[in-house]
Amino acid sequence: MAPKSKPAPSQPAPPPPLEDLFTTLNRHIQASAFDNVVKFTDQILAIAPDDEDALRCKVVALIKNDRVEDALSAIKSSRKQLDDFHFFKARQFPLLFCFAIEKLAAVQKPLNCRMLDGNGKKRAYCLYRQNKLDEALESLKRQERNDETMLLECQILYRLGKMDACIEIYQKLQNSKIDNMEINSVAALVMAGRSSEVQGMLDSLRVKATSSFELAFNTACSLIARKKYTDAEQLLLSGRRIGQEVLMEDNLADDEIELELSPIAVQLAYVQHLLGRKQDAIEAYTDTIKRDMADESSIAVAVNNLISLKGPKDVSDSLRKLDRLKDKESQSFRLAPSLDLKLSAKEKEAIYANRILLLLHANKIEQARELVSALPDMFPESVIPVLLQAALLVRENKAGRAEEILAQFATKFPEKSKVVHLARAQVAAAAGHPHIAADSLAKISDIQHMPATVATLVSLKERAGDIDGAAAVLDAATKWWSNAMTEDNKLNIIMQEAASFKLRHGKEEEAAKLYEELVKIQGSVEALVGLVTTVARMDVNKAELYEKQLKALPGLKGIDVDSLERTSGVKQVEAPRVGVSETYEEGKNKTKTKKKRKRKPRYPKGFDPANPGPPPDPERWLPKRERSTYRPKRKDKRAAQVRGSQGAVVRDKHDTGASSNTSHSKSNQGTSKGAGQNAVSEQTKPSSKSSRKKSRN
Repeated sequence: MAPKSKPAPSQPAPPPPLEDLFTTLNRHIQASAFDNVVKFTDQILAIAPDDEDALRCKVVALIKNDRVEDALSAIKSSRKQLDDFHFFKARQFPLLFCFAIEKLAAVQKPLNCRMLDGNGKKRAYCLYRQNKLDEALESLKRQERNDETMLLECQILYRLGKMDACIEIYQKLQNSKIDNMEINSVAALVMAGRSSEVQGMLDSLRVKATSSFELAFNTACSLIARKKYTDAEQLLLSGRRIGQEVLMEDNLADDEIELELSPIAVQLAYVQHLLGRKQDAIEAYTDTIKRDMADESSIAVAVNNLISLKGPKDVSDSLRKLDRLKDKESQSFRLAPSLDLKLSAKEKEAIYANRILLLLHANKIEQARELVSALPDMFPESVIPVLLQAALLVRENKAGRAEEILAQFATKFPEKSKVVHLARAQVAAAAGHPHIAADSLAKISDIQHMPATVATLVSLKERAGDIDGAAAVLDAATKWWSNAMTEDNKLNIIMQEAASFKLRHGKEEEAAKLYEELVKIQGSVEALVGLVTTVARMDVNKAELYEKQLKALPGLKGIDVDSLERTSGVKQVEAPRVGVSETYEEGKNKTKTKKKRKRKPRYPKGFDPANPGPPPDPERWLPKRERSTYRPKRKDKRAAQVRGSQGAVVRDKHDTGASSNTSHSKSNQGTSKGAGQNAVSEQTKPSSKSSRKKSRN
């Protein structure tokens, strides 16, 4: 029998032609199937490792699929450098936030986000997407400077919060042919606090705010910053209508359109809040959160603004809503990684601040302390963490420590010290430290002349016993307003209060001088009355001269003042007495006129008044134990009674019978008295009685 021949090993199938792979790759690119794009680019690169198009498509697909780490690895591992650039657009919106419970602030995000295809530029973009902004900026500086790199640099500077540098680069790019450049420029101007320049920039570019729904949105943000809320609402409504028309032309589904326009819906709710329509705003925020048809950033805005509107009401529900934004893998409150990348530093700071305020309202001090301790590292140059730390210390009755940390921060960051000094003054005043409160207010130079600041400083110095210091504050404010060239001059108010203060503290001469100046400047009756009252304490004759300048009151010409002074006062006039008989008769007549209407008594259902039956028990309202008919239930004395420590043996019926015989014999011997003193005789009492009955018989 011939041996069987072994089959020859199968040859591996040849790879498909590159043309077919690129055809399939193009089909997946058109369908936005990025997972398949990565799969086919890997096959192409296995055949042709240096193919630039395949490498470019792979990196783009990874970034579009939010696999930025893999894209960065692909760039680093590639053997060929790509120098050409291609951009495409990803829509985003600037968002306006209502941050802490007592504070509103504007926050924007860049609208256009471009992606570069050169290896060095793509690496910078990937670092930008990973929120490694400093590394991205450093990587970009090593590249050739052109329109594309400058645009990416603007995005990085925008995310870093360096708005002035960002605006400067955008102004240089205005002459370049980059689509929708005005959208980014408006966003940067709003974030830089230069909203008043937006309309001028649009006019110079000859662009209308309604040319796109993104530009309408950004321009509405500038109107909100300028407190033109009605105009902003109308522009947002127009932007939403334009967006619906444009996106329907792009054949987007209704859900996708709603998702794309969700920032406008949230912003409209915010404008309703600013216009005083708080209930409409609450309903809009709640609807956005429940429907869950918005992007993560818009939902974060809606949650934050909703709890800001509700304030300390229903704190538990607000904390649960904020939990929706946290990282599920973290035990403490930290924002989800996706939100941490998409939100700016101001946005994240606002959400953390709201969380701490709610925890303080809920009296969850430990959780608040843990989160407060983490904020300085997250936002090292911000004033919000130190304010929250001071609030926590005040809640813990450590006002002195709160004053210390506020003073240290003000010394370290003098450019941000204004709000810190105000907070320190408030804490010190509430803690009964008027010297520290007055010292903190005195360090804010640009508000020293304001009437509210002057009044507060004078009150604090009076409480501290520093009368001369309070007078110095009033003199400085009077001098400032005397030299001020403003339409709304407060000199009269300051001088009036200064004269009243000095008169109250015994400085009549200085008070008289102030009143004389007020009479010359203002000529009011109040100032003249004050002058007469003040001068009368020093020189009566001079006071009479000033008194003659007062106008006579109408109706007082025929009154002799001297005769009024000679009178002893008002005479008491006796009321006429009414006789007792007269009052009795009047009362009798009144009783006759008033007749009470007799009403039939209402009986319970089924009750017959003619046959009422036995009367109810008068003791029916008393507890049973207090009624005369109560008889307590007799205890079963035959039951075994267990006494003694735990674990004592209970006697059964047999033992009881035996003990009864013993008791019977003891009773015949006359020893029952002695036996009745121990526990055994207590258990055998029923048997002893039966034995006595037998002996009698």
